[in-house]
Amino acid sequence: MATTSRPYRGTPGFNVESDDAPTPSAANTRVTKLDDAVTLRGVRVPLTSDIGCAFITDLSRNKERLFSDQRICEKYDITPDAWTTITQSKAIRLAVNAEHERRMLNSTAAQESAAKIFTEAPEVLGTILRDDKASPRHRIEASKELRATARVGDETTGDATEHVIISINLGADEKLVFDCGPPKQPKGPLDDEADPW
Repeated sequence: MATTSRPYRGTPGFNVESDDAPTPSAANTRVTKLDDAVTLRGVRVPLTSDIGCAFITDLSRNKERLFSDQRICEKYDITPDAWTTITQSKAIRLAVNAEHERRMLNSTAAQESAAKIFTEAPEVLGTILRDDKASPRHRIEASKELRATARVGDETTGDATEHVIISINLGADEKLVFDCGPPKQPKGPLDDEADPW
């Protein structure tokens, strides 16, 4: 049985049955340049790879003063000459600036900076707690904060973390709300016959 083919009348370039699918033009394809890669630990790595993206993120942390130059060079085994070459690469600078802007806009940079500064808090609170000249009230408050920091997550139970509330909006300011409470866990192992499903 011979098949008759009708001419394709859809959007050009989207005919999946066509044998002569158009090849992408040179203007639409991006050619990876030598500047779009960096040598890390002796291996040439494209900036768009997973390792390349992690490197750009770490360089953004370096720009935010969260990582030092020494830490970056040690982590990625970069020589001083290679570091100078990296800092002068336009492709790397553009990628770091874009990553830095993304981290600023989604607050990742502020969160990581606050976490770094917060690591100094226990030492400061310990100094207040040990200072005999400090007010007893300040010493008690310092001990409470230290205890809360040391035991973060201990106070929450498994039941308190999961709570199911179903709310159905019926319109005209009418709602049905079901408070299901925490999900119930089976007391023992289920076999195939006792499984309710």
